[in-house]
Amino acid sequence: MAGGSRLCASGAVLGVLMVVAASLTGCAGPYQYYEGTGIHNATAAEAAGGWENVEGTRIELRKDGTALLEKLDGQDFDFEDGWRLSGAGTWQLTDDEGGQVVRLALTTRTRVEKRISVAAGADPSLPEPPSTYSWYFHVDRDKHDGLVLFFMYGDPDIGNTYVMTRAAES
Repeated sequence: MAGGSRLCASGAVLGVLMVVAASLTGCAGPYQYYEGTGIHNATAAEAAGGWENVEGTRIELRKDGTALLEKLDGQDFDFEDGWRLSGAGTWQLTDDEGGQVVRLALTTRTRVEKRISVAAGADPSLPEPPSTYSWYFHVDRDKHDGLVLFFMYGDPDIGNTYVMTRAAES
């Protein structure tokens, strides 16, 4: 019976280790450890210009490093607060180990709006929208080799991306 007890004890230890390992890796969502797109060949001139998304967000990245933004949501968990910021700021294209990133900083807030889905059931305990804010847009390429900018938002386990594409010429 001594051999059976050791086998049971070993099985119990293995079971505990598996539960611990599962709990430690269970929170590692799709982008929790996101390391970038691997794009290193974009230029600031290529990133400059107008950008938009399907939610009515517009960004103008000017060649002089200034930026205008309209109705830009917060990234990561700030998205869940439901505010949308408009104003002026600065931008720069940086190259990190994992790929290039457009760093956009709102320095002068001109307007705050709420997303419709949040405004209907606005929670008074939500924090005040920030007067300044910074976003980090990953730089990627579409199937036609054009640039695409995106950041992650919401719960990291879900892996939502907020995608900006070139604004339509008017």
